[in-house]
Amino acid sequence: MSELSVIGFDADDTLWQNESFFRMTETRFAELLADHAEGAHLKERLLEAEQKNVGHYGFGIKGFMLSMIETAVEVTEGRVDGKVVGQILEMGQEMLRHPIELLPHVEGTLGALADRYPLILITKGDLLHQEQKLAASGLGDMFAGVEIVSDKVPDVYTRAFADHGGARRAMMIGNSMKSDVVPALDAGAWAVYVPHGLTWALEHAETPEGHPRYHELPDLGGLPAHVEAVEAAARVA
Repeated sequence: MSELSVIGFDADDTLWQNESFFRMTETRFAELLADHAEGAHLKERLLEAEQKNVGHYGFGIKGFMLSMIETAVEVTEGRVDGKVVGQILEMGQEMLRHPIELLPHVEGTLGALADRYPLILITKGDLLHQEQKLAASGLGDMFAGVEIVSDKVPDVYTRAFADHGGARRAMMIGNSMKSDVVPALDAGAWAVYVPHGLTWALEHAETPEGHPRYHELPDLGGLPAHVEAVEAAARVA
């Protein structure tokens, strides 16, 4: 019997670009309010607003837009005008319209693994926008299931993998140590960290060095070989 029965994938910055669009918009936001706050300070204020608001608005572009507007109101002491608010909304709408840019090795790796395992997309964020991105990516047919969740905690992985042999026979792949790796390991799964290079400050966590089910890859190209290594080790054990 195969040691692995299911493989889960994160979406944003694992399968396609995401954080880079937030960074570009953040820079434009700082330029827009340059007369009211220094750039680095404004970005700190924005991050504080995002951290405070994620419990209210969830993850994604719409919550980011609202946090930008709130930050603009605060740094201008309520004097921000409608034109600036309109520009902030326009920046967010541009982000929502941005075409999908797949990361290297995504299609080949998913294609190779989908022939052998059910793949599940496990992503957090705005339901409608995540569905739209998956449809635009052209990858939808490769997934046996899609889970769009408000946050990623161990119980989410336990439930997502329950119908596919359970978390002990699952592997989770993603670019966030906090969301994709640590809670998946805590649920009992294998976890593979594929760093993106740009990671939102709220997604950082300690690396689980030495954990027997943790592995890091520079990109998705090496994933099929790693999966085979896990299977081979299980056959020997």
